[in-house]
Amino acid sequence: MLCDCKAPNTVSQRDALECSTADMPTISQFFGIVIQIFWREHAPPHFHALYGEHEALIDIRTLGVIRGNLPRRALALTIEWAFEHRAELMEDWRLCQSKQPPKRIAPLE
Repeated sequence: MLCDCKAPNTVSQRDALECSTADMPTISQFFGIVIQIFWREHAPPHFHALYGEHEALIDIRTLGVIRGNLPRRALALTIEWAFEHRAELMEDWRLCQSKQPPKRIAPLE
């Protein structure tokens, strides 16, 4: 995982245990790509895209890759999906920041 709270030696063992996949709800899935947002996340507003063993953090505002990588086709599909759902992604980001569950977003078709 590319979440800062998963980085070794940056948080206590108790905090690391609290930051689990339960903290990162899946908001969409399509073509083998899983889109998630952490509950307790840091700025800038972003989401995590997972594809096989690959993971990338994507900035919601710019749709640029902040960190990580995806295969070219998976990244192109992710960006296409995010472009179509940018307003919904920002709303989910705001919900997560206020400790409310995010809403599911329609997959890319």
